[in-house]
Amino acid sequence: MHICQKSSTFAAAKVLITAKKEINYMLEIYNSITRFKETFKPLHEGHVGMYVCGPTVYGDAHLGHARPAITFDVLYRYLQFLGYKVRYVRNITDVGHLEHDADEGEDKIAKKARLEQLEPMEVVQFYTNRYHRDMAALNVLPPSIEPHASGHIIEQIAFVQKILDKGYAYVSNGSVYMDVEKYAKDYPYGKLSGRNLNDIVTETRELDGQEEKKHSYDFALWKKASPEHIMHWPSPWSEGFPGWHMECSTMGTKYLGEQFDIHGGGLDLIFPHHEAEIAQSCAALGHETVHYWMHNNMITIAGKKMGKSYNNFITLEQFFNGQHPLLSKPFGPMVIRFFILQAHYRSTVDFSSEALEAAEKGLQRMQEAYARLLKVQGDNVHGTKGIEVAGLRERCQTAMDDDLNTPFVIAALFDSAKAINTVWDGKGTISEADLNELKEVWKTYAIDILGLRLEEQGGGDEKMKAFNGAIDLLLGIRLQAKQNKDWTTSDKIRNELTALGFQIKDTKDGYEWSI
Repeated sequence: MHICQKSSTFAAAKVLITAKKEINYMLEIYNSITRFKETFKPLHEGHVGMYVCGPTVYGDAHLGHARPAITFDVLYRYLQFLGYKVRYVRNITDVGHLEHDADEGEDKIAKKARLEQLEPMEVVQFYTNRYHRDMAALNVLPPSIEPHASGHIIEQIAFVQKILDKGYAYVSNGSVYMDVEKYAKDYPYGKLSGRNLNDIVTETRELDGQEEKKHSYDFALWKKASPEHIMHWPSPWSEGFPGWHMECSTMGTKYLGEQFDIHGGGLDLIFPHHEAEIAQSCAALGHETVHYWMHNNMITIAGKKMGKSYNNFITLEQFFNGQHPLLSKPFGPMVIRFFILQAHYRSTVDFSSEALEAAEKGLQRMQEAYARLLKVQGDNVHGTKGIEVAGLRERCQTAMDDDLNTPFVIAALFDSAKAINTVWDGKGTISEADLNELKEVWKTYAIDILGLRLEEQGGGDEKMKAFNGAIDLLLGIRLQAKQNKDWTTSDKIRNELTALGFQIKDTKDGYEWSI
């Protein structure tokens, strides 16, 4: 634990279920606040509390939203695989997130509501539904709890009052601001981002409308609503709304306790959002709440962060239907998931349609290998010959224990795919025991932990399912024609599909095809 406290006040996280199996602490994760990999040890034996910053729901999810969702979905899956009972909290921001992440300007959701002549909660519900739809397509598991900021206004007001009571905030013209300078005298402000107060003073611009602050770098805990602001609630200080940073401090401690294990999010949230969270928690509680901070790196386009603020984003729906000028074709949800998992979560991923096409081919190779794995027969007479299958499970677990090294897991699975293909082609044999081990490892790591739907060609998209079904129908007719010695029909189907770019391979069990 990385303490900033004057006292050792501790509030136990709320837990519901007792873990069933003994856990060996081998998982190492990179802790952003210490800048080292550390062995993960939870606060409470067998239980993990994890909070991840979710979306601000004023528009459709894009590729940048998919990366943290998939990254922490894999972590959630792996922790459960290790035997932990995990309480995973991922919030929905539906109030208080102003334009440009600032303390002045229009609320992003209120602006969308005004432009589309809707109630703000209509906007919230519409885009939350669409976010859930996209996450389900990506095979991202739902969190244990998904609290909305607007549903926790009372708790946020109480949290602000605690900070005021401790003397680390001030009221100005109905708004409440964090007194960063006073806080920094008692606690190390900037420890997560590596900044010091002098750097922050130098980098912070004086903006219009911030005269009510003592210093430009003070941030809002509560904002007085202007007359045109349509989302506001009563408070002891004014009719207004909470600052953006306040919701995560409040909801994290409400559902996970005053200290919990993991807080995750995108690298772009380190400053100011997560830095402000640490300050709020220390100011209100006297100690930090989070033991391990984890951050995924960014998705970029031509070296620039993808995001709505830069107007260079591609929505997930556009990826799925191909309706964007930067896309050469539609890409199924599993292609997107595979594309993201090919890179370590702490590395930058630069988007291009060519990179997605390469990922699609890699996923197809994996799907084909898994389909063959399910069909090959074990040979107890000759045993395992001509292939190497030992050590796959250990390679996969070692990679996952090394800060979720998903690229190494994928590489290990591809290496075992060579053995699968060797047996499939009749150039080697495999014992029943080794075959079962291969099947179990592939299911555990590729499907259960990486979350890939390997039995769904095209990544599970409904249009791709229909497309695959149509090709299988044609090849089924061709197979029947061959059995009837109708070579004209058989050759015509094969030749026509080959001309369209399909590769058809006849096998002893029927056929295989790919594009």
